[in-house]
Order: sequence, then C-alpha cells, then structure tokens
Amino acid sequence: MSHAIAQEAAAPKVSIAAAYTEEIVDESEFIGKGEAIDAVEIVARVDGFVEEVATEDGATVESGDLLFRIEPDSYAATLSARQADLSKAQANLELASIEMKRKQELVRRGSVAVSEEDVARANELSAEAEVQAAQAAVEQAELELSYTEVKAPFSGRIGRMGASVGELVGPTSPALVSLVREAPIYVRFSLTEKQFGSVLERLETSPSELTHSETTPNAFVTLSTGTDLDEAGKIVFLDNRISPTTGTISVLAEFQNEKKLIIDGAFLTVRIEALEPTLHLLIPQASVQRDQRGDFVLVVNAQQMVEQRYVVLGKQVETAVIVTEGLQQGESVIVEGLQRVRPGVQVDAILTGQQEGQ
Repeated sequence: MSHAIAQEAAAPKVSIAAAYTEEIVDESEFIGKGEAIDAVEIVARVDGFVEEVATEDGATVESGDLLFRIEPDSYAATLSARQADLSKAQANLELASIEMKRKQELVRRGSVAVSEEDVARANELSAEAEVQAAQAAVEQAELELSYTEVKAPFSGRIGRMGASVGELVGPTSPALVSLVREAPIYVRFSLTEKQFGSVLERLETSPSELTHSETTPNAFVTLSTGTDLDEAGKIVFLDNRISPTTGTISVLAEFQNEKKLIIDGAFLTVRIEALEPTLHLLIPQASVQRDQRGDFVLVVNAQQMVEQRYVVLGKQVETAVIVTEGLQQGESVIVEGLQRVRPGVQVDAILTGQQEGQ
C-alpha cells in the first residue's frame, strides 16, 4: 500500500453544508414600554358619602358602567327646590307678559302714559331673565345630581378601589379608582439619531411616510417572558424632533392587544420589519467557532483540504446564521467532526443529510 493510499484511508470523515442564500425580512430591535391610550384617575365631582361601591378591585368594565354611587338625597332635594324656583319664575313671566299687553292696549287708547308701558316692558324682560337664571340653576342641579353616579368614561380595567362605603369624598379627595384602557394599546420606544436615519434608509421611506403611508412597516413585540406576540402593530406616531437631552426620537406603535398581554408600563422588545425581503448568505450555526480573533468556520475546498476562514456574522435565523463577510455562496463548511480536523489537513467530506457511500 502506497503512502498516498494510506494517507487517503486515514482522512477523517466530516459532515459539511454549503453556504446558501435566502430572502429574509430584516428587523431592527429596540426596547419599548407599554403605554395605555387612555388612563385616568377617577375623582368625585361632588361632595358626599359613598353609598355604594358597584364593582370590585381589578374588574373589567364597559363604558358607562356604574363604579360608585354617592348619596344623592341632598342633591335631589336641591333639584326639587330649583325646579320650584323655575315654576315660580315662569308664573311671574306669564303675569308680566299679561301686564305688558294690557299696558300696550291702554297706551293705544290714550288712557295711560307711555312711561307705564316702558315700565311694564322692563318688568317683562326682568321676568324673562329670572326664568333663564332659574332654568340654569335647574340644569346645574341636574348635573350635580348626575355626578352622584360615578361611571366609567371608557371601557377598560380598574385598579384598587380608593374609597369604601360610608366614606366622605369630594373633588379634593384622593382618586376613587384608576381606569386603564387595555385594548388597543401603544408601545413607546426611542431611536437614537443614528438608528432613526438607518431605519429610514433601510426602509427607503421618509418620516411622514413612516406613519401615514400604506407601506408603513409592521412592528412586533417580544414580551418580558420571551414570548413573541402573534400580532402585528402599526407605527402611528413619530415625534417631530430629536430630544436634545437624550439624543433620541420618540415613536409609538399601536397594537390591538386582543389577548391583553401588553400591559401599561411593561417593558418589552420591539422589532420593526423592513418593507421588502433582502437576499442573505446563511450557514448552519453549528459550523461557527470562536477564538480571540473572532468568529471563524472551517471550509472544505475543492481539493478536500480544510481552510480556516474568519467571518463577520449577522443575526441568527432559527438554526442558521447570516454571514455578511468571509464566505461566498456554495462554499462548504464543516458542521460535524470539527474536533477531528485542523486547517491544512485533507478530509473525507459528506454533505449533511447524506449517508456514507451515496
């Protein structure tokens, strides 16, 4: 047996995979925070004792649902008094109108001086003003009576109740409860000036088109648990200036949040997709090694010889990784048997997924 034959017989077996290209939608990642579109601290608008707490801590409520009832008796009594004042003012106006017509007729006949008609007209106008004032007082009393029923201004979820039955509350008291709209919801994140320019350049769009165009890119979020939300959001707001304090620009993405998984105030990861996929070169993640100089792969050339090749990597795509520099399409990298070879040796290479002898 010749030396060449012995050397070939001793060539270690390795599994290889060819670098391949694939169209991938690029993404940019940012740290974001959930932000309710509507969030309010509900306070009492009238003074009184809480008569009823109509819901529970943390409950989901619909717009118009009763939350608290403040004792209404005094306000109902005030309304009755104002309605009585209105009735009296209307009766006085009717009397003044009758007197005005009578004076006009007497003046026409020449039975009284014109000055008496003037007095009657002034009395009628005064009575009309009293009716208007009484009507306004009735409306104010009705409004205050309605404020004794504290209702949800919009649908959402309430926090911890801030008042109990029998407690005296009023406009200067602490909030009765907080209410947050859960869906839809905003996610706010910030881009540095460099990131902002890079996103616009990569998306081939302008700031105005980023929020008002049919080509507005999708936004996705990864929750704090590491779970990707299976729902796309839309960028709906882009600030008009870079903050001189932070050097960043504020962006809002809106999500329907149907499963209520994005919570007001929660931190999460935001991903913005490019409008069009880009062709990238990929290799299996298993083929990548690293030393002090950086990432490298072992390439098997046409002569079945091993070469060490340093590469510049991009993001990971499932079990593969993007290569931005160092390899070309079709070149083969070792994915199994790395520990048995070194640069400069000859190997017996088998394509991944093929059995020996095929």
